[in-house]
Amino acid sequence: MTDTHTTLTLIRPDDWHLHLRDGKQMQDVLPDTAKRFARAIVMPNLRPPITTVEQAIAYRERILAALPISLKARFIPLMTLYLTDSTLPAEIETARKSAVVHAVKLYPAGATTNADAGVTDITQCFATLEMMEQLGMPLLVHGEVTDPDIDVFDREKIFIDRVLRRIVQRFPSLRIVFEHITTREAIEFVYAASGNIAATITAHHLLLNRNALFAGGIRPHHYCLPVLKREIHRLALIEAATSGNPKFFLGTDSAPHPLSAKESTCGCAGIYTAHAAIELYAEVFEQAGALDKLEGFASFHGADFYHLPRNTDTLRLVKDSWTVPTQIKFGKESLVPLRAGGKVSWKILD
Repeated sequence: MTDTHTTLTLIRPDDWHLHLRDGKQMQDVLPDTAKRFARAIVMPNLRPPITTVEQAIAYRERILAALPISLKARFIPLMTLYLTDSTLPAEIETARKSAVVHAVKLYPAGATTNADAGVTDITQCFATLEMMEQLGMPLLVHGEVTDPDIDVFDREKIFIDRVLRRIVQRFPSLRIVFEHITTREAIEFVYAASGNIAATITAHHLLLNRNALFAGGIRPHHYCLPVLKREIHRLALIEAATSGNPKFFLGTDSAPHPLSAKESTCGCAGIYTAHAAIELYAEVFEQAGALDKLEGFASFHGADFYHLPRNTDTLRLVKDSWTVPTQIKFGKESLVPLRAGGKVSWKILD
């Protein structure tokens, strides 16, 4: 809801897809998220990956310990497990009982950063998926095939046809979040699916199309996976995000990498947006004439899907532009955030 012509007050939002890394790197980027969001689903693709409940609990403790004192009472990390070919159904039972692990992440092996330990054959996971279906544990899907003969811009579409439809048909009650969707085909799939299928949408996929990768030269800091798509897909994402449909909700997929890992002969995939996450979404919704739909997308739909209570405190934004730093400290190095050196038109007041 809008208080004035220049101020926007929201029930404090949540981030349903976030990369925090670990150690000093995590300590440097964590405050950006904790200042804006009450909760975040934390991705498990560390090295080594978080594959057990014991590891997830330990990672959660490291996150809580890294929070600045002023934010310790306001931010809750929601943990996930990294699905592998050898994940046992018993681990899912332990996860459900833990009240710490809220979902399990499917990375096709080699699909993105630190996904080399991911699933090589989905049939190897059927017993585990059956247990997840029985216990109501959500499966978070990185929806891309990794076959080298498939065009990189078609990987999401092919994944839907080859893998996701198969999972849904075999496990019709399994709760699934199709993460960081990028195509019109993914939107159509989610719309047509049952109510236990939802999707997250990132700010960068709402703001950028694939031309951003080549504007004036190769732009490694705009490289992410799933890769940016054509303008027709970006427009379809905006329409879905601003529709008010509860199947779509906020997940930044903010993914920090040091500058040296992005500007290299084999740059890492990932865009860092946590420094201005909710502000960038506000830009998109304002431009679409849908600021009244932002609170549902950012604060309600995800909590409802995860069967968690909605937050009660609020976050205030003001229409006031500010300049994004060209670099942000990241462990022993620095990272380049989205829109580095440029302007963002909304600012948080809290």
